[in-house]
Amino acid sequence: MNHEDIDANLSTFTIEGHIVDVERSDIYEGKVIVENGLIREIIRTPVSSEYFLLPGLIDAHVHIESSMLSPTQFARLAVQHGTVGTVSDPHEIANVLGIQGVEFMLEDAKRTPFKFMFGAPSCVPATTFETAGATLGPDEIEYLLERDDIGYLAEVMNFPGILAKDELLLKKIEIAKTFGKPIDGHAPGLRGAQAREYIQSGIQTDHECFSYDEAKEKLELGMKIIIREGSAAKNFDALIPLLNEYPQHIMFCSDDKHPDSLVEGHINVLLRRSVQKGCNPMDAIRAATKNPIDHYHMKVGLIQESDPADFIVVDNLSNFNVLKTYIDGQLVASKGQTLLPEQTIEPINRFHRYQVSPQQIQVKAEANSLIRVIEALPGELITKESTAEPLLKNNYVVSDPEKDILKLVNVNRYHEAPPAIGFVKNIGLKSGAIAGSVGHDSHNIIAVGTSDEEICSAINLLMEHAGGLALTNGEERKVLPLEIAGLMSTKDGFYVANLYTELDQRAKELGSSLPAPFMTLSFLPLLVIPDLKLSDKGLFSILDLKYKSLLL
Repeated sequence: MNHEDIDANLSTFTIEGHIVDVERSDIYEGKVIVENGLIREIIRTPVSSEYFLLPGLIDAHVHIESSMLSPTQFARLAVQHGTVGTVSDPHEIANVLGIQGVEFMLEDAKRTPFKFMFGAPSCVPATTFETAGATLGPDEIEYLLERDDIGYLAEVMNFPGILAKDELLLKKIEIAKTFGKPIDGHAPGLRGAQAREYIQSGIQTDHECFSYDEAKEKLELGMKIIIREGSAAKNFDALIPLLNEYPQHIMFCSDDKHPDSLVEGHINVLLRRSVQKGCNPMDAIRAATKNPIDHYHMKVGLIQESDPADFIVVDNLSNFNVLKTYIDGQLVASKGQTLLPEQTIEPINRFHRYQVSPQQIQVKAEANSLIRVIEALPGELITKESTAEPLLKNNYVVSDPEKDILKLVNVNRYHEAPPAIGFVKNIGLKSGAIAGSVGHDSHNIIAVGTSDEEICSAINLLMEHAGGLALTNGEERKVLPLEIAGLMSTKDGFYVANLYTELDQRAKELGSSLPAPFMTLSFLPLLVIPDLKLSDKGLFSILDLKYKSLLL
C-alpha cells in the first residue's frame, strides 16, 4: 500500500518507503505494518515509494509557554513539521503559579496525542533577587518527581548556587537521583574547574553553550550538549561541527520558540541545515530522535517492531520536507496541515492590576552624571554593561532615541510596588513603546520606549488585560492578550502567530532592527544569564552577584 492511500482512521494499516533505522544506522526499503498504535511488523522488501520514513522528531528542551500557546495549541503547530514530542520545562508558568501552573500544563497536555515530557522546575524562583509568584522547594520538587508524568529535573539555572554548595539546590539534585530521573543543566560560559564541579554534582546536559570550545570542553567532561536554535538565542552555526565529533552526545532544541517561527518550521529545519553543513544525515536524525528519546527515557517509537507507531514521512534526506506525521499510529498532520482538533481552554492567572504614572518612572540626575546601560545583543541572551552620558530634560534622565539609549522599566505584577528603572541600547525604537508580561524568569512587566508617557501607556494597557504583549504609539494601542498566567493565549495558534507577527512588524516599523523585539525584551530581566539585567528590584549583575546603581 502506497503511503498516499492510507486511511487515517484505520487501526491497522501498512505504509511503505525507505526506512531510516537509527538503531542500526541503516536505511532500507520496506513496509511497516501498524496495528492499534504499535508497529506490529517491519518487512524488508523492494517498494515503489521514493519517500523516507523517519522516527518522529523531538525538541530536547523547550519552554512551551514561550510559544504563547497552551500545550494543545503548541502540538497542533509542531506536528506539521514532524515533531511528535518535546522535553518541556514548565518553568515559566511555575514562576507565576507554582505547582498549580505545572499541573495546568500536565492536564492540558493529556488532551492531545502529542508526547510531552514535562520536568520539575528546579529554580523557582530563578534567583532571590527578583519577585516571583511562587517558590518550589525540595518538598515540592519531590512531590513532582515522584509523579509518573514528570520525567526529569529541569534546568538547574542557579549555577552559582551549585558552586556555593547551596543545600536546598543540592537536595533537589539528590531527589532526582533517588528517582533515577535525568538532570538538566544551564551554565552559559562556565569553564574549567567550575564547569567540572557543576557537572560532577550530577548535572547531565547543557543547552546554553554559545561557543564551540565551551561546548567541546563540557562534552569532554561527560556532558551531553543540546544545540539550541530558537527565536532569540541561535547557537546552531557555532556548535554544529560537534555533531560529527560527538554524534551520540548531541541533541537539538529551540528553548524558546515564538508562534510566528513555529508556524514556519521546527526541528525539521535543523535537520536540513545540518546536512547543508556537511553532517551525516544519520547523525543529524539521531540527534533529533534517538539521542533525546534514550536520554530522557521517552515513550516514543524509533520504527522498531513493538514500538509505538511514531514516525514521519519526508521527501528526502536533504530537504526533510515533512509530508505526514503519525503519533501512536494516528495521522496527526498531512501535507503541512494539522489534523489535531481545536481545543477550548479555561485560563488561570496571577496578576495584580494597578496603574503606573510617568512620575513614578522619573530618574533625577546631575548635569555631569553617567548612567549604566544594558547592551542588548541581537541573537543572544547575554548582555553587556556599558556607560553613557544621559539625555536630561528638566534634570530628569529620559530616553534618547537618537543615540538608541532607551528607558527600560520593570513593574512587579504580583503586588503594587515602585517600578525599577534602567536604560538599554540596541532596541532601536524611534517612536512609541513596547511592553510584555513575558519577562524571564519571574514574568513581571517589562517595558521599553521613547518617552515616559509612552512607556506608561504600554504598561497600563497590559494592566487592563492582566497580561500580554502591548505596543503603543500616540493614539495607537495594540495588544495580544495572554490570558493564561500572562504567558499564553487561549486562542488558536495560527491566530496568535498572526497577531504576534503584526505586533512584531509594527515594532520594527517604529525603528527596532532586532530580529525579534518582544523576545529580546523578555530576556532583559533574565538575571541568571550574564551580565547586566533589570529585575523588578533594580539593575543586577549575575557575575558580580549584586545590584548595581543606575547613576554613576
